[in-house]
Amino acid sequence: MQKRRIGEVEVSAIGLGGMPMSVQGRPDWARAIETIHAALDAGVTFIDTADAYSLDDTDFGHNEELIAEGLKGRSEEVFVATKGGHTRAPGGGWELDGRPEYLRGAVDGSLRRLGVDQIFLYQFHRPDPKVPITESVGVLAELLDNGKIRYAGVSNFNPDEIVQANEILGGRLAAVQNQFSPVFRSSEPELELCAKLGIAFLPWSPFGGIGKAGSLGGPFQEVGEARGVSAHQVCLAWMLAKSEVVVPIPGASRPASIRDSASATHLELTAEELSRLDG
Repeated sequence: MQKRRIGEVEVSAIGLGGMPMSVQGRPDWARAIETIHAALDAGVTFIDTADAYSLDDTDFGHNEELIAEGLKGRSEEVFVATKGGHTRAPGGGWELDGRPEYLRGAVDGSLRRLGVDQIFLYQFHRPDPKVPITESVGVLAELLDNGKIRYAGVSNFNPDEIVQANEILGGRLAAVQNQFSPVFRSSEPELELCAKLGIAFLPWSPFGGIGKAGSLGGPFQEVGEARGVSAHQVCLAWMLAKSEVVVPIPGASRPASIRDSASATHLELTAEELSRLDG
């Protein structure tokens, strides 16, 4: 499989997004574990999770615990990223908490659930309007300095916030995770900025979001049919062609899904196809 870099580490060009295995509509535990194993067998060496990937506040941390279980005996093959700063409410609502004291506790919880001494990539999940970015991202600098995390990232940041975060971290921002897909292209400025700065760009929901992957059509479907591959493979290959810093993290809840996504690294699109997809 193709490789990309996060910091100084080579990871698979396609990662596994863990969210669909833990939120509403999630598979049973056994099928989720099979999905993780299928990703590893397909050559995936990068998995993205978050402490908030759960049904609600009663099983907070579900996805981190699932990933840890799925990697037992094979954890040396994989680099795991997680996120903190989102909380879950009764009934499944999503809330924010970017306070430094909360984030310090959150990273300790993630370390415990993942069963590691250091988190490969820890990302501030989303800006909290009640807390200055300097305070929230400042905790990431602290975590880098004390060795609890190897690399720091941010998620759902705009270009100005990315620049600010990188300054707060002293140029040590390693990744930005933003929504990006054929139907959600407003993160192109963030992608371009990351390419300029040499920061990994991790598109979440690359197929449009949970429950929308089947609606990926138009030129993506047409190119896929002409090539004899899925529209999803075409979508991921299109993203990979945009920049060497792009590492898509398609979510999966079935082994077949992640196997198909991983195959996208073998698909090289022509300039004409890329132009058609960009249009």
